[in-house]
Amino acid sequence: MRALTHPWIAHASLWGLVALVIAFRVWVADYERPLPVDGAESRLEVAKGAGLSQIAVQCKAKGWVDSPRFLSYYGRLFGYAGGLKAGEYRVTPGMNLKDLLHKMQKGDVVVYQITLVEGQTWRDYVRQLKDAENIESTIDPDDEKALATRLNEPYPTPDGLLYPDTYFYHKGETDFDILQRAQRRLKEVLDREWQNRAQGLPYHSPYEALIMASIVEKETGVEAERARIAGVFVRRLQQGMRMQTDPTVIYGLGKAYDGKLTKSHLQTPNPYNTYLNIGLPPTPIASAGVAAIHAALHPAAGDELYFVATGEGKHKFSVTLAEHEQAVTQFQRNRRADYRSSPKK
Repeated sequence: MRALTHPWIAHASLWGLVALVIAFRVWVADYERPLPVDGAESRLEVAKGAGLSQIAVQCKAKGWVDSPRFLSYYGRLFGYAGGLKAGEYRVTPGMNLKDLLHKMQKGDVVVYQITLVEGQTWRDYVRQLKDAENIESTIDPDDEKALATRLNEPYPTPDGLLYPDTYFYHKGETDFDILQRAQRRLKEVLDREWQNRAQGLPYHSPYEALIMASIVEKETGVEAERARIAGVFVRRLQQGMRMQTDPTVIYGLGKAYDGKLTKSHLQTPNPYNTYLNIGLPPTPIASAGVAAIHAALHPAAGDELYFVATGEGKHKFSVTLAEHEQAVTQFQRNRRADYRSSPKK
């Protein structure tokens, strides 16, 4: 039987196949050309549950593709149909659709960061998070009991329980998400430091050590002084002396404190007035960093029982009350007569 195929038909089929290959390659190349990004970058936000079809429509709206349907075909053909992750994506000059789809498969979303600094209260952190970029606010800054309950803490305030550090987040995360991480980080750091603490300390629990660390954090930002100040307070506690530290009094005054600490303030009873009460205050007064926590658990040895601010960011330490009074006269003669900023028996 004679073949029905003539040479010209075979040639036509071959050229047809070549044309299809060329057309396919042109089509693919169109999706591998750089996207028309205005400026330094553009952003694409993919909602939870969005599929390739919805993403293709978004790309069409940005002028990145002519046909959402063809982008869907392209994605399915090259294995991008499933596993595209929700989030905010950064699109920079030079990227093409293939690069973008690959980013979505990996979940390479835009990452933001925020730094919670030492010596702040939980309210300070909540206000900072409220002003931060792309964080959803869910915490009432006037209801500390509610936050303590959400954090599943048995203490009356979240103060001291949130570790100051730099935290990374994605768009859509909440302020509570960040604070939960800070809470977990604090527990990790405190547990590690507590396990390696010095012997003979006057703390009955890691929480009491955290209270001391918060006071050290508020008293000085000078690295070389932290352990020394902790040593003063530890010795005062061990000898039954009042701590008499201004930051606790200021914390106890709350909104009543206007920036000036007076003799009247020091004589006003409240649980945080360490000029009147013996022992540690009931809770931390701020968030302490690892250096202050370490100092509280490794106080410097010595005989010093007093210190006073020199006015230059540092302190003068004294062993006896007479030495301390002389230092007060030297460094605070220009201050109000009814103001004291250092421990005194």
